[in-house]
Amino acid sequence: MNLMTHFIIGFLVAFIGSITPSMLNMTALKIRLQKNVKSAHKYVLGVSVVVLLQAYIAVVLSKYILENPTILDVISQFGIVIFILLSIYFYKESKKQKRVVSNQKNSKTLFFLTGLILSSLNMFAIPFYFGVVAFLDVFNCFRFDISFVVSFVVGTGAGTFSILFFYVKYAPKIQEKTGKLTKDINLVLSILTAFLALLSLLKIAYKLIVI
Repeated sequence: MNLMTHFIIGFLVAFIGSITPSMLNMTALKIRLQKNVKSAHKYVLGVSVVVLLQAYIAVVLSKYILENPTILDVISQFGIVIFILLSIYFYKESKKQKRVVSNQKNSKTLFFLTGLILSSLNMFAIPFYFGVVAFLDVFNCFRFDISFVVSFVVGTGAGTFSILFFYVKYAPKIQEKTGKLTKDINLVLSILTAFLALLSLLKIAYKLIVI
């Protein structure tokens, strides 16, 4: 396993892992449709920067997390609260979407900061990359030397940026193909975050029942 292989694995994992509708890529689509390409690119960059940090943390702490699984439980519990709050927020935004769109020219939202914040609130990112690294390590397909770790991490950032860039670039076509779905993106985001909160809650409940 060389440096390029680690980069390619990181890229593919991040790209494929983010290809389906999620809070992050649907928000990228929303910003592109309601604002402009430049604002969307700032958001995408913000998301990608945080992914670099999340992937690095997942790699560095992988062995420690395996020995202390309660860390993942704490992350999941915190994530439930965050996802519920986000679900409520996006639902309220969907109700006033027309008014927001009409005032979008005066908006001074810091989209890079928005990307940083939303990506940071993605509680599944670290467990996801941790799972990938743990899986690769079982088959001796991952090296923890710093150069290989950096190569993998940069790959995840590049993969995330690429898939979100794809959403931004083809946003009008995606809207045309999906019709009303992208017209009600805030409602979609509300449903997605509510689903993630429910999923996290069910996972914790299952563990409690098993114990």
